[in-house]
Amino acid sequence: MLGGWRAGISGAVLLAKRLLSARPEDRAALLTTAPAQRPAPIEGVISDAPQSMRQATAQALPGVPPQRGPFHYLREAARPIDEADRHAKKELKKRARGARGIERQREARDDPEAQAIRGYGSAGRGAVTDDGRPPLDASGLKLQERLAAMATSLGPGEGPRGSRANSGG
Repeated sequence: MLGGWRAGISGAVLLAKRLLSARPEDRAALLTTAPAQRPAPIEGVISDAPQSMRQATAQALPGVPPQRGPFHYLREAARPIDEADRHAKKELKKRARGARGIERQREARDDPEAQAIRGYGSAGRGAVTDDGRPPLDASGLKLQERLAAMATSLGPGEGPRGSRANSGG
């Protein structure tokens, strides 16, 4: 495990040290290491806030508040939205199943319709497997947008060729 100090404003690494464990005692020792090396007093401790870090901060720096970093707050705040997005993506994937069988039926063909079906199939697989990076990139919403764009490009009741006249309708 790597522990260290970073300057709050500049972000510069002031000290980095390999720790053998995440025990509060080991972390507290890091927080109290070489006070002369610090250009300023420690005003706060920002981390992902595991219990051992909170205990180490209380032990080594009484009165200094442990805080969570902004990414961790954002991740926790977005968790309900992320869960809903994952559920929506799962449901959309269920509706998109079966497209591969249609592609397989036309694998041997090389006509424009078969090429269009393979193109749509490839786009669909790409959309289904693209997992964004939560919490800022909702992959379920992205999948919905991509599938909607594919459906719009086909048009209502149209085949892969994109025109009713070509589909015989």
